[in-house]
Amino acid sequence: MQVAIHAGAAFTDEGRLLRSLQANRDILAQDGVTFFGPRRYRQVFKPAFQALNTRPPLPDEIERIRGNLPIQPEVARAIFSSEGFIGEKDAVLADGQFYPFAGKRMSVLEESFRGCQLELFLALRNPGSFIPKHLMSIPEQVREDVIRNNDLSHLSWVEMIEDVRDFAPGVQITLWCNEDIPLLWGDVVRSVGGLAADAAIKDEYDLLISLLTEEGQSQAQAILDQVSTLSQSETRDVLADILANHAQPDKMEEELDLPGWSDEIIDAFSELYEQDLTRLETMAGVKVLKP
Repeated sequence: MQVAIHAGAAFTDEGRLLRSLQANRDILAQDGVTFFGPRRYRQVFKPAFQALNTRPPLPDEIERIRGNLPIQPEVARAIFSSEGFIGEKDAVLADGQFYPFAGKRMSVLEESFRGCQLELFLALRNPGSFIPKHLMSIPEQVREDVIRNNDLSHLSWVEMIEDVRDFAPGVQITLWCNEDIPLLWGDVVRSVGGLAADAAIKDEYDLLISLLTEEGQSQAQAILDQVSTLSQSETRDVLADILANHAQPDKMEEELDLPGWSDEIIDAFSELYEQDLTRLETMAGVKVLKP
């Protein structure tokens, strides 16, 4: 059995993966793939994870988690999707890092799904936008405590991924940049679903088209209508040019309302983000999807 855990991160997915898996249910079923959303996480996984704050998981908790693997003989791969897998909202940023409990949580899953091929799938986001998005999503007093107790200037995705590698070394990790999603979405769905790299899926470029002006949508659709004559890389190159020239500004630009969060801060984090991605691409057991 293959077990795929899609864990967000926060402010990256908004239910898009589950909608895409649903749209491609037939092709997934042909490969023995089934999937579960946040309800299954809340019912089964969250109680066991909450107990980690005070003690190791009990054997019956481990068995309860394992008991939620589908037992139908035709199922070869189970996908569980919820951003809670790597941390609840109050622990997205704590102890000086992103998702400080991610490693311990994945170690519980590794133990629960022993004998299975366990994979973690995660979208990363530029900390320059991720940090203010998170801080403005929590109550003011909590926000003030987080800012006071954490050095925001040194936050990096690398530490979280290193924790997962240390606590759950058998887990294979696949990452991608949220900023690349319009061009990369098909590869994300295929990767999470365990599908072949050339598998045709529905809605592969729907998000990209939704970001375009009417003229851009017409040009993109014309390219997709002749996709059989273009390679995947050629298609993406052309679509990337169309996106650069015909994107709707209000859909591409995001206002960050955190007081004092300047363009200079965002630029500094963007540079660090690129450095983090370079490190992650060379890390054992980690794969980074790129357009």
